[in-house]
Amino acid sequence: MLDERKSAILRAVVEEYIETAQPVGSARIASATEVDVSAATVRNEMGVLERDGYLTQPHTSAGRIPTDKGYRFFVDHLTSPGRLQPAQRQRVQEFFATTHGALEQMLHDTSRLLSGLTNYASVVIGPPHEATTIRSAQMVRLAPRVALLVLVLSNGAIEKRSLEFEDDVGEERLAAATAHLSATLVGETLAGADLPPHTGDAATDDVVALAVSSLSTGPSDDAEHVFVGGTAMMARAFDAVETVRQVLTILEQQYVVVTLLKDVLDRGLSVAIGEEVGLESLADCAIVVAPYIVEGQTAGTIGVVGPTRMKYPQALAAVAHVSQRLGRHFTEA
Repeated sequence: MLDERKSAILRAVVEEYIETAQPVGSARIASATEVDVSAATVRNEMGVLERDGYLTQPHTSAGRIPTDKGYRFFVDHLTSPGRLQPAQRQRVQEFFATTHGALEQMLHDTSRLLSGLTNYASVVIGPPHEATTIRSAQMVRLAPRVALLVLVLSNGAIEKRSLEFEDDVGEERLAAATAHLSATLVGETLAGADLPPHTGDAATDDVVALAVSSLSTGPSDDAEHVFVGGTAMMARAFDAVETVRQVLTILEQQYVVVTLLKDVLDRGLSVAIGEEVGLESLADCAIVVAPYIVEGQTAGTIGVVGPTRMKYPQALAAVAHVSQRLGRHFTEA
């Protein structure tokens, strides 16, 4: 633990470096409102902070910059978690009040919203279908021997299956099969949907059986969907072109992104900084991440990826607020 004076000096260095991207000198910190000591005292304390690994000096004559350890202390001892500006909160409110349509498009738009709030690359991981339940089932007659099974899932996704029958199936029989499916499948998962009890009508039972069997043999995708927004902002967020290239390469690898964000959450972190991220290619990056909750269960994950010189209070506020609104949107859908 650092004493109050060292904490104030470290906080001032981190905030100044985040704002300017330039090494911070003792004279600059001595003029900070929360650091009421002389430049000489600040210089001595900054030397101690460097010795203890919180700061580093890129050049002999330069000021200091934070290390990953310094950023970690800053994040863990934030005086306040940060809040979105009123205009930003209004923007989020209007987005979720007006967003409609397919799950994939909504999550893609959410990633763009989060990126716009933070000016960092954003990631939204959609819930896997295997973790969602069926909210409604409907069969639509397309031709005498062809029907379309439409399932609405609890995560907002829509599953469709084309059904081909050996004999003609009329509207009344499809309606009866739909009613039976709705009574027995709602609340079940796609993987856990079993053949319902018989209706007493063999022809209707055949339609129901074909519909249920299509759930296990159809093109359902149980993998998470990853939506990335704001990649164009990478060049502005990072100083080194090579770092930008490496970050963009990682963001293009869906499995790596899913594993990365899950690992951060599994370690009980909302922020991973530098080496904490777990990938050498992202050693100059920080990740702010949060799950979104639907009906009491973790449905997916959102986060932002930026430099270790990230505006942490604002990023934490944006990720927390959007994750809460996204979970509420799905719950109320």
